Amino acid sequence: MAVFYGLMLPFLGTALGAGCVYLLAGGMRPAVQKALTGFAAGVMTAASVWSLLLPAMDYAAGMGKWSFLPAAAGFWLGVLFLLALDSLIPHLHRFSDRAEGPRAGFKRTTMLVLAVVLHNIPEGMALGAVFAGFISGEGVGLAGAVALSAGIAIQNFPEGAIVSMPLKAEGMGKHRAFFSGVLSGAVEPAAAAVTIAAAALLVPAMPYLLAFAAGAMVYVVVEELIPEMASGPHSNTGTLLFAAGFTLMMALDVALG
Repeated sequence: MAVFYGLMLPFLGTALGAGCVYLLAGGMRPAVQKALTGFAAGVMTAASVWSLLLPAMDYAAGMGKWSFLPAAAGFWLGVLFLLALDSLIPHLHRFSDRAEGPRAGFKRTTMLVLAVVLHNIPEGMALGAVFAGFISGEGVGLAGAVALSAGIAIQNFPEGAIVSMPLKAEGMGKHRAFFSGVLSGAVEPAAAAVTIAAAALLVPAMPYLLAFAAGAMVYVVVEELIPEMASGPHSNTGTLLFAAGFTLMMALDVALG
């Protein structure tokens, strides 16, 4: 049950954030969106290092000074995987008028949701990889896995609002905007479950899976979140919240790990 609750906690964070569509009358100000985006980027960056890459190298400690090789290989596989998804899935980032990926006849609101789904896939994989490490009884404790879950849940709260609020501002009804925000987070527990199943079949691949998730998360941070938080005015706010999110996730992982 601990694993189930750990996997569902980030989804709950997204749902609570999406519920802001009922509480806030107007749209979310760009400065607030950039601040929340910077916070999410900081959490994901710290989680990639302390929750994924360092445990991946610990798993491969028997290789001595070459213990970085599985982490490096898995990291690049994760980067290339997200690059492929980025090219194959039509999506539209916030603060952008130009869609990415193949041409499609989707509405703007649908493309915005697809961008967040693309963002959430590596987070789900990261959760699955860490909880798979806990289940295997090697290298990852329950506290460390819960720390990652809590960190992602914290950053998913503003993310849920960032999805639902713009959809409402573009004319979508409150209920539809709320459920769109909730559904954007449903991919996380699904991706986590697939990763856990893969780890159960390929236990020796654990360092590669952990690093794979890290590479995918770093790709999202660099390709999507940092450009969004740094564009236009109020970029300093995004930078400060990046540092705050990074510090919080680092503290959670070290204190609870």
